[in-house]
Amino acid sequence: MKKIILLFILFFFQTAFSQQAEIFKLKKYRIAVLNDSIQETSGLNFFDGKLYTFNDSGNPAELYEIDKNSGKILKVLKTNVENKDWEALTNDGKNFYIGDFGNNAGTRQHLKIYKIPFQNNQLQNDSIKTISFYYPEQKDFTSRNINTDFDLESMIYLNSKIHIFTKEWASKSTTHFTLDSENFENQAAEKIESYKTGFMISDAYYFDKKLYVVGYTKKTEVFLNIFNESEPEIFFKEKPRHLYLGSALTIGQIEGIAVDETGIYISGERFYSPIKKTKPFFYFIPKEKLQL
Repeated sequence: MKKIILLFILFFFQTAFSQQAEIFKLKKYRIAVLNDSIQETSGLNFFDGKLYTFNDSGNPAELYEIDKNSGKILKVLKTNVENKDWEALTNDGKNFYIGDFGNNAGTRQHLKIYKIPFQNNQLQNDSIKTISFYYPEQKDFTSRNINTDFDLESMIYLNSKIHIFTKEWASKSTTHFTLDSENFENQAAEKIESYKTGFMISDAYYFDKKLYVVGYTKKTEVFLNIFNESEPEIFFKEKPRHLYLGSALTIGQIEGIAVDETGIYISGERFYSPIKKTKPFFYFIPKEKLQL
């Protein structure tokens, strides 16, 4: 009976909030269950047409090339840096950038991005550089587990800059900051703009002058927002297309998104709740299904 009541409550909240969004059933586009080695996938990124993912904290410091049609692991790329809490992956066509900046409690003062050259399908681990940064706006580092506005799981590379989008548990918003990708001193993240998403962003991707962000609420609602780049490097002046994808109870905890000319790839890590366990699913949405 308790499970039935909890399910009813979750359904009520999801229905009420999702009525404000375009309903899009992501589960219809499931193509695979991810390998046991990547059950905690935390992002996706295309590099020269090949799709890569990785795991977050507590897992090996490795990148995985996966087949975009099946989700199967094709290659494992080992690094010699720490995976304290990897949360995002992007590239500039020559280098991978791995964001080790997960900050659920808001206590981290040493946020970093690893810049790793990638040549001949190999990571150049002897040439790694570290981009360190901080938020000038953050003055208090008191632990506020999943109630901080300085968590971070999303970044893109654009116009020689790294663009990061905060995961704001308290405000249910995101703030867009930029970093100099060639500055290896401890730099201040530059605030550009903010947007009230209504959910916490878990990954972002830039393609064809659009910014795609996915994320979820504490009530397990999963959303996709698609923003237009209204001005160079500006995304939040116009309202986005806002889609409700389903509940993490059925589609998983969505953590990764990547986009190419064929459509949208989405990955979710395994999700545990008092009600059920959800497997780490891999999805593909053809562009014509979203009329992109």
